[in-house]
Amino acid sequence: MHDDEVVIGDELVARLVATQLPQWADLPLRRLPPVGTDNQLFRLGDDLLVRMPRIHWAADAPELEHRWLPALAPHLPLAVPAPVALGRPQDEYPYAWSVVPWLEGTTVTAAHLGDDVDNVDWEQLALDVAAFLVALRAIDATGAPLKTDGSRGGPLADCDAWVRDWTSRAGLRVDAAAVLAAWEESLAAPAWDGPPVWLHADVHEGNLLVRDGRVTAVIDWGGLGAGDPAVELNAAWGFLPPSVAGVYRSAMGLDDAAWLRGRGWALVPAISGMTYYETTNPRLAELSRRTVERVIAG
Repeated sequence: MHDDEVVIGDELVARLVATQLPQWADLPLRRLPPVGTDNQLFRLGDDLLVRMPRIHWAADAPELEHRWLPALAPHLPLAVPAPVALGRPQDEYPYAWSVVPWLEGTTVTAAHLGDDVDNVDWEQLALDVAAFLVALRAIDATGAPLKTDGSRGGPLADCDAWVRDWTSRAGLRVDAAAVLAAWEESLAAPAWDGPPVWLHADVHEGNLLVRDGRVTAVIDWGGLGAGDPAVELNAAWGFLPPSVAGVYRSAMGLDDAAWLRGRGWALVPAISGMTYYETTNPRLAELSRRTVERVIAG
């Protein structure tokens, strides 16, 4: 999926587990189909999951999650994959890696912009996700890693060059003038003036697990940190149907300026994703394109 990603073979992972975590060496190991873009997943026995970063920008995630998720998990209303072991670089594999609990559920990736998936009640899902994120940001963030340097949840202006560059690269795929007009409106919104709060910072359809029509877990915490809660509003232009965007906005309890910044944060990954993944992950590219269209629409 990426030109410079690490190739992660089954035998390599089995060797890492056997060497570093011998208590699980005899458990069956099964490669899972790729769901996201940053990690390769392997089911380990019935109750565990091995997460292996495949690209350098995800390399810090295992240690970040290992440090913070066990402390945050007891305060959250939905399950999170708090790591139970942290692996280290070894042989030809250059990154830390993690073992987390296996959480039952189906990702919402079969649906987007209002399509049905397992009879999901979208209004209830929006309320559940918002309640989770409100609970997360209420946790004391003293000592939390701060969002800076263009990371999601930091100052939105740090992403200005990124958005302009990828808008240019998109060429005729987008109405560049409309994209930049929406972006500049978000940039003009007042900045977050409160203390940094805990953020997931990557709430999208692939990072939610659903069972019996209700969201039960929030996964993939590589973007964890403290910053501007507006970044969590990006779901209103992403996987949530337009019909429940207002419900989500109200439940998140943020002001109009945050809403505008949230629209900008929805645009940041979408404007690049629609081009970057066009040939390697066409489905993700299409979802990104549709998010850009929703951002332009307001």
